[in-house]
Amino acid sequence: MEAGVMMSTNREWRQLNGLALAYMGDAVYEQRVRYELLKQGAVRPNRLHKAATTYVSAKAQAAVLFQMGEQGILTEEEQAIVRRGRNAKSHTTPKNTDVVTYRNATGFEALLGYLYLTNKHERLEELLKLALTMAAQKEGNPS
Repeated sequence: MEAGVMMSTNREWRQLNGLALAYMGDAVYEQRVRYELLKQGAVRPNRLHKAATTYVSAKAQAAVLFQMGEQGILTEEEQAIVRRGRNAKSHTTPKNTDVVTYRNATGFEALLGYLYLTNKHERLEELLKLALTMAAQKEGNPS
């Protein structure tokens, strides 16, 4: 690990920029989606990839975040983390989506990364279950 990068306290994790939080959140969500798909019995690689995309695409993540906002599910602290991720300056051009959708998805990923890194695993689990259910209902997938 790079010198100066190792962090050990929640306070230090809280100070990470939104894109770093989103980087971790992307991995957390992708891993969970893959686990759930395998648990359901999906094993063919092309089907796994196609099914996973319906959950992890920027469009799906932004839709989940919108629903969570509409239903008042997120705390003020969580909303602030979402804003931090959404407003982070990325030099990446989004593929297959518009900038607003991409930024909202980045905010969603930042929230997941934040909850994971600050050891708020109960809340992370709650939001992951909810996100998977919402994404499945939106796409007509079994949850």
